[in-house]
Amino acid sequence: MTEKFGAKSTADEVLSGVDLRGKRFLITGVSSGIGLETARALVAHGASVVGAVRDRAKAERATASVRDAASQGGGTLELTELDLASLQSIRACADRLLADGRRFDSIIANAGVMATPFARTADGFELQFGTNHLGHFALVNRIASLLADNGRLVVLSSQAHRVADVDLDDPNFERQAYDPWVAYGRSKTATSLFAAEFDKRHRDRGIRAASVMPGNSLTDLPRHLRQEDLQGLFETVGKARAEAGLPPAELKDIPQVAATSVWAAVVADKDEIGGHYLDDCAVAPINDTPNPFADGVRSYALDADKAKRLWAKSEEWIGANTAAI
Repeated sequence: MTEKFGAKSTADEVLSGVDLRGKRFLITGVSSGIGLETARALVAHGASVVGAVRDRAKAERATASVRDAASQGGGTLELTELDLASLQSIRACADRLLADGRRFDSIIANAGVMATPFARTADGFELQFGTNHLGHFALVNRIASLLADNGRLVVLSSQAHRVADVDLDDPNFERQAYDPWVAYGRSKTATSLFAAEFDKRHRDRGIRAASVMPGNSLTDLPRHLRQEDLQGLFETVGKARAEAGLPPAELKDIPQVAATSVWAAVVADKDEIGGHYLDDCAVAPINDTPNPFADGVRSYALDADKAKRLWAKSEEWIGANTAAI
């Protein structure tokens, strides 16, 4: 990693001078926000991107900027339907990709939901855990053979993993009161643990996996929050960081929040980032202070034993819902 990037770097700056012609990427959730900008930056540098989207009609309209960038940069964009809250949809999407047979140099598990009211997926999982973790777990494992040797898996996590560790005994809030932020935090801890275990299981093919904290920004991810709730959250974060002697949290622009994803997928030394949690285009330090708004990664989000147990439980949960995944 010869060039140093940081919190203010943009996806285009990270990819400056990089020629991605002949490289192929799968990105979930390219209809808006981080996924849209990630796809745009990659195709602008010649990459072929397959964007997995829940609503294809919406995505066709939303990705006009990506197609414009592709036409100028020599890249391409294809869309495929995927609802991460449905194992049937995941299976259908995976089977289409497997039938196509073309390999991916990187898979970026970007899509997600945040702080939703209590709901369940089509298969009965709590919505945030089922979408953010189990949906990607099912998809990526089903198509793992399509990830090229020496390829990369990038899984989006969040600073919110600091709010809560995974609950392997009651992931669906069947025996406890539902809290949308606890559920979100658990789901993002799970995504980090998934990346860590996937990295361990696929290193023999030169494949490395990492989780990414993209940074805080005003995408449409917090669409379930009222404006006053969002403002209250920012105030809470600011107060908690100030009390801990930390600098104020800064919101990133959309091009900046996509930077760490493309850095991990393309530019970073894969053997230096493999198995780690990344933030601001760098490997984040372990920080076990209880402050949920502190920087760095909680050690439980990278715990090898917990990652192994979550993997086994995830296989069990998915297997109990569909034998075909």
